[in-house]
Amino acid sequence: MACTSRTCPTETRPGSDPVLAASLLATIGRVRFPVVLFDLDGTVIDSGAIILASMRHAAETVVGGEWSDDELMKAVGGPGLEAQMVALDPNRVDELVRVYRAHNEPLHDTLDYCGNMDAVLGELHDRGHRLGIVTAKRRVTVELAFSKLPLEHLFETVVGGDETERHKPDPEPLLLALERLGARAEEAAYVGDSPFDMLAARAAGLYAIGVSWGRIHPAGKLAAADVIVDRPEELLELV
Repeated sequence: MACTSRTCPTETRPGSDPVLAASLLATIGRVRFPVVLFDLDGTVIDSGAIILASMRHAAETVVGGEWSDDELMKAVGGPGLEAQMVALDPNRVDELVRVYRAHNEPLHDTLDYCGNMDAVLGELHDRGHRLGIVTAKRRVTVELAFSKLPLEHLFETVVGGDETERHKPDPEPLLLALERLGARAEEAAYVGDSPFDMLAARAAGLYAIGVSWGRIHPAGKLAAADVIVDRPEELLELV
């Protein structure tokens, strides 16, 4: 299999450095999924704590009472913030959303990566994988995350939660990402931390990779995953 100019930098093309060229060819030969799409919250960025804090603030401020972590987080990552707030009080959704966002957006200044995800994403990009983000976050909130953690240049497409009519677990957001990339479902994997991610991946025909480090949903809820990984570095062997 010959390298192309896209997958093989000039200094490692066959004939320049045989050892490096052989290594790169071996890496390309192991690629299972040329396209790898990622959820954002709890998968790439370690945002579980700030989401929980803002959900609790909104629930206690607007509705009152005490709320368990499971009650507050069970719909996170799925059908969008408005739908999540219906479970708290269907009659005060707009107020809950407003209070949540006012509390949550400033907390993006405290964000960090999930483990070694920045290095893993960089390596996947350097190998020639085409990367994308498919998230329930609105695009404006995605930009807040990218302003703190400069990863945007690694992704060819970003699908935000306000860009489709239907949301995970519906496959529409994933299908939109594939359409933008001109890619087929069978050549793509989706990496996420929620049951909604896994169900959406299955419905869209993508390989579903669940991650256990998100701190939003327990790994036991990822039953629809094709495989579950515990460390970001494991992705390098899977895709």
